[in-house]
Amino acid sequence: MVTQKDVQKLEHASVKLTITVDGAEAQKKYDELLKKYAKTAHIKGFRKGKVPPKILEQKYGEGIKEEATIEILDEGLKEALEDVEQKPLPYAQPRLDDEESLNLTLGEDFTFSVIYDVYPDIEVGEYKGLEIEVPDVKVLKKDEKRELENIQEQNSMVAEKQGGAVEKDDIVTIDYVELDEEGNEKPDTSRSDFVFTVGTGYNIFKIDDDIIGMQKDEEKVIEKEFPEDFEHEEYAGKKIRLKVKVKTIKQKDVPALDDELAQDVSDEYETLDDLKKSVRAQLEETLNQKLRETKIEKLFDQIIENSKIDPPESMIQAELDNSWQRFIQQSRIGEEQVLQILQMQGKSKEDMLAEWRPNAERSLKFQLLVEKIRETEGIEATDEEAYEELKQQAEQAGQDYEEVKQQYEQNNLMDYVKTDVQNRKLFDFLLEQSKLKKGKKMDYLDFVQNNN
Repeated sequence: MVTQKDVQKLEHASVKLTITVDGAEAQKKYDELLKKYAKTAHIKGFRKGKVPPKILEQKYGEGIKEEATIEILDEGLKEALEDVEQKPLPYAQPRLDDEESLNLTLGEDFTFSVIYDVYPDIEVGEYKGLEIEVPDVKVLKKDEKRELENIQEQNSMVAEKQGGAVEKDDIVTIDYVELDEEGNEKPDTSRSDFVFTVGTGYNIFKIDDDIIGMQKDEEKVIEKEFPEDFEHEEYAGKKIRLKVKVKTIKQKDVPALDDELAQDVSDEYETLDDLKKSVRAQLEETLNQKLRETKIEKLFDQIIENSKIDPPESMIQAELDNSWQRFIQQSRIGEEQVLQILQMQGKSKEDMLAEWRPNAERSLKFQLLVEKIRETEGIEATDEEAYEELKQQAEQAGQDYEEVKQQYEQNNLMDYVKTDVQNRKLFDFLLEQSKLKKGKKMDYLDFVQNNN
């Protein structure tokens, strides 16, 4: 059917494929359809199946020609793509170019063009011997102290306060309602059984200091004037009167930092020193993992900058679609509810995707370069390495290795584990080739929480 095809490279990793179909084949397709409908058509004055093709053509010729055009397009494209070197990406369907100018002239060669995205050309820049600056971060005594205090907090008991007034760090339950200038309650402003810890500021009106000293069951009218830059816009620059009633006052009983606490945390610890060593080891492990991620990120910032790579739009859209689906899953509510919340914030899905686009492009280039460099350096992973990786993952997660292994094998997921191993080996190789430069000193918590 196809007598000629021509592939023209376009920008953004797309191509234009021009296909010419033999005129005789096009005519044959039209004639086949004409005969097919002649056998089933109902036209006044003729019996079913006895309508002369010429009569049918006079009445329905244009419609049949349109159908013939569609079939020729489908069959011609399928044949042309069989041996063309640059195939369409699986999520990038070919689209007709200049569709409005398409015109099938019976008996003549039929030429049409489609445009589709292909796997991008990648020119990898220098990736060996690069210098990367890494922040100077260490685990200090204050970091251990903070972690131990968190453990104390997590193991504290909350009990009803016996007598006494509200103090900082107490956990209170309150009812509140806004009042107008005449002292009447404003509709739809009341809240019952609101719980927060005094001193945290986790309440919309920031009334922590205002309720200190109040007794259980005491009621009080609080007058507040908010600054123009108040974080909640509906109250910025306004004055309100708030009637508050304290319903319960509770306090935390924080356990002492001793051997008994260590034993309560885990059977693995017999003494407080055991717990402290474990805390230190966990902090160091977190720091080392974060430092490794930072090195890889900074390294690939340079590799991306050194390389020439222009991903097609369909690849970027696929990456954005994945980001959106992860966003929906993390929200733990349906997509419709997420869209409603965004609308209340004056945003849309399109706004979110536009914000994410630079990161999506960077992530895509990172993935493509990792794959290309891995291929260039011949970095592979054996089955044994993949199963060892899976075993370590299972142990870290506290899962039975054999059960995890069976699940991965049944769901054909071992290739993903192999890819993880290959990537780790690649990153090890690249980091060994790079030069490290000590950067500015950073606080541990700021570094691991990306507060820089």
